[in-house]
Amino acid sequence: MGVEYHEVFIRNSRGVQLFTCRWLPFSSPKALVFLCHGYGMECSRFMRGVGTKLANNGYAVFGIDYEGHGRSAGARCYIKKFDNIVNDCSEFFKSVCAQEEYREKTRFLYGESMGGAVALLTHKKDPSFWQGALLVAPMCKISEKVKPHPMVISLLTKVEDVIPRWKIVPTKDVIDSAFKEPAKREEVRGNKLIYQAKPRLKTALEMLRTSMHLEESLHEVTLPFLVLHGEADIVTDPEISKALYEQASSKDKTIKLYPGMWHGLTYGEPEENIEIVFSDIISWLDKRNGESIDDAGLIERSVCLATSTPPYEVRTISSPITMKETKPQRTRPQANYLCGWKGRRMHHHSSM
Repeated sequence: MGVEYHEVFIRNSRGVQLFTCRWLPFSSPKALVFLCHGYGMECSRFMRGVGTKLANNGYAVFGIDYEGHGRSAGARCYIKKFDNIVNDCSEFFKSVCAQEEYREKTRFLYGESMGGAVALLTHKKDPSFWQGALLVAPMCKISEKVKPHPMVISLLTKVEDVIPRWKIVPTKDVIDSAFKEPAKREEVRGNKLIYQAKPRLKTALEMLRTSMHLEESLHEVTLPFLVLHGEADIVTDPEISKALYEQASSKDKTIKLYPGMWHGLTYGEPEENIEIVFSDIISWLDKRNGESIDDAGLIERSVCLATSTPPYEVRTISSPITMKETKPQRTRPQANYLCGWKGRRMHHHSSM
């Protein structure tokens, strides 16, 4: 199936020019999928694989670079208010849905990492509008292992309006931790649209507050969703996806955990692993779009974790597919990456 690609610049309600793009199948689309990218990332190049994969399977895919991200205007990766991102996405997505050719189409949100938070908050703005969400290693809760002390938050909050854009937050190279394949790490580093400097103070605090707000309101998530997470992810803890699955009020919810896979499920893994993830994504979409896809034989089916009460699904990889790990097990360090907190010092990702 062929794919058309288009780029359009729009202006948001604050007058800021934003970059948008879309991948369209040549035939009438099965449904609409709206992309929410991660912190520091962008849509046209980094999320091209997602756009083309889904469009090749009959879905119309729409992306937007947040203010200050990618090809959109604004101070690089400066998030003054997280709500601005959510409002911009909601307004753009709904403007697409209002077009005559799309009014009757099913509408899905898709979020990766921080984009998972954007997708969930977009859903919460109008819960009845969206028919489902795909959440890949989402940022939606602060791990208990790295939750900051309230005094630290109080101290930083006192100076955030004095030095909001100061790149004060210490950081590690999250690219090495997020993307398994060395060649793909270098591709990410070579993408100049991706922000790779230190996070700004205001940005880090906005992301922290957003995660804490989502953590307190996971039970308010009501739409059907599929959440996917690599079990060897040390950027966002898989326990966060489990918490979302357990606490969400959605009647239709699925979680898939991938042994040995890292944070970058749709980009940073070996190609055979990426195909596994996309087969799950497309199967989930097709089944909720009135189509039945039998993917038996693509890969050994999911099994339940013996130690878990809810039916967590773990994708088991059978020969000849290998995970290409250099070590038998990837352990989570004490200095976790989740939403920027390392012990009692603030520590945020440089790109995700």
